[in-house]
Amino acid sequence: MSIQNGNNVMLRDSEWSTIDGEPSKVIDFVPMASVQNGKVITLSVATPYASITLECKKIPNKIKGFVTNKVDFANLWLAFKERGISDNEEVVIFWTTKNYKYKFLKFFSAFLPKIWVMICPKGAFEIMTDSTWKPELTGEARWNAEKPIVDWKPGVME
Repeated sequence: MSIQNGNNVMLRDSEWSTIDGEPSKVIDFVPMASVQNGKVITLSVATPYASITLECKKIPNKIKGFVTNKVDFANLWLAFKERGISDNEEVVIFWTTKNYKYKFLKFFSAFLPKIWVMICPKGAFEIMTDSTWKPELTGEARWNAEKPIVDWKPGVME
């Protein structure tokens, strides 16, 4: 993980891999590109599509991640800009290279999407990451409190 001005910053896959497979709550989404008529419009090929500020239990401080894959950006755009997030919802993501449908795809992961975007009920992130949080919720009730309301999983993922 790169440290810039005291902040945890993730740009390259090697930095993102620190949280591979861990749920992360998206606190802020800052697009540097846009979507017009279903097409992603970028500032330049050298500019990331967006930055996201994350909370992940594996890292003690907030993390700034830069989104460099077009599909990952489009899915975040769909969640935040097109659908929108209500006050009783939160966005949870999983960044991973572990869940591709075919194992050989991992060799091409530099070019493939890696972010599964989920809009969940508020508090779902805590339920996913802390087994002692809301202990009164068990079984199906606990699952219903954390399961996605809607999600965008890249087609290359299981």
